[in-house]
Amino acid sequence: MHAFVTGAGLGVGRAIALRFARDGYAVAVAGRSEPHLQTTTRAILDAGGAAIPVVCDVVSREAVVRALERAEREFGPIDVLVNNAGISESASFVAMDDGLWDRTIAVNLTGTYHCMRAVAPRMFARRSGRIINIASSAAKVGYPYTAAYVASKHGVLGLTRAVAIEAAPRGVTVNAICPGWIETDMTARSIARISEKTGRTPEEARRTIEAMNPQGRLIRPEEVADIAAFLASAEAAGTNGQAIDI
Repeated sequence: MHAFVTGAGLGVGRAIALRFARDGYAVAVAGRSEPHLQTTTRAILDAGGAAIPVVCDVVSREAVVRALERAEREFGPIDVLVNNAGISESASFVAMDDGLWDRTIAVNLTGTYHCMRAVAPRMFARRSGRIINIASSAAKVGYPYTAAYVASKHGVLGLTRAVAIEAAPRGVTVNAICPGWIETDMTARSIARISEKTGRTPEEARRTIEAMNPQGRLIRPEEVADIAAFLASAEAAGTNGQAIDI
């Protein structure tokens, strides 16, 4: 079994890569930062799993195709694609520059499209495969100061639902996971921005973000990985086109 995980160098992507390796998958650890990819790969290898680091910028269709071809030469056809690569920047809508919009859509939405477009035809032909898109609670509701991020994640969810309908009769499932705020470096950067812009202490800024999750806490990356593992399992064969909240 072969899982290709984007954004696997840190945070949620690393947790997902480690979980799939523990479940017996050979993992293509994909992302932009080779040192981070090497760290994730080494953790898998040290635990007795199989993994390779694959440098890949999902913004580039050509880079995606090259990365997938390399992964398949090493481990064979991709059974599970996890689209986790993403970025988040904040600005009020009237102050947001076009570059922020373009970067966010390019990575979060078009990057997901590039990977799906490259992998789905092969899965359809084999009549087997799972595509798991890491979206966000921002795929379902709006948040202030993150218009580009919210728009990109709404797009990911729409893409998930549309392709899921085409995938259903072909033995392939396409689902999205929609976490709230997660204990990651991305959230740490958000806490720092809130503290800088509002004058609140980092602890106060963290509590503000924690309060936005209904359970009043940050989600652990491993909790997202657990849902991804379920969606890849035999028990989830009939789960398709869903947007699962955490």
